[in-house]
Amino acid sequence: MKKFIEALKTNKTLLIILVIVFALIAVVVVFYDDDVSAGAQANKTSTEVKIESMLSRIDGVGENEVFVTETDGEIEGIVVVCSGADSIMTRNDIINALSTILDINKNIIAVYAMN
Repeated sequence: MKKFIEALKTNKTLLIILVIVFALIAVVVVFYDDDVSAGAQANKTSTEVKIESMLSRIDGVGENEVFVTETDGEIEGIVVVCSGADSIMTRNDIINALSTILDINKNIIAVYAMN
């Protein structure tokens, strides 16, 4: 290890190459993480985005993700995963809100706690 440090001190080219490699790794990690997040958001339907926005305004729901199954524009099922779903009152509020606003049967709505 001492020889490596000595080589870095005397060989500026090696030091520059190592700095560039580490900088490139950092850039790839930062941009890859942003692409994964953007890709997940880009795959959401407008219905899912609207539901997530609405649910985030309900007291106790917290962070949430929504998956909607639709066939020919008709909602067949909704899964909500949120940080507040540990509370039965919050789950009930979510089911009532979705049933009312989307005019759908409550039995096609499932709410689960986020880990």
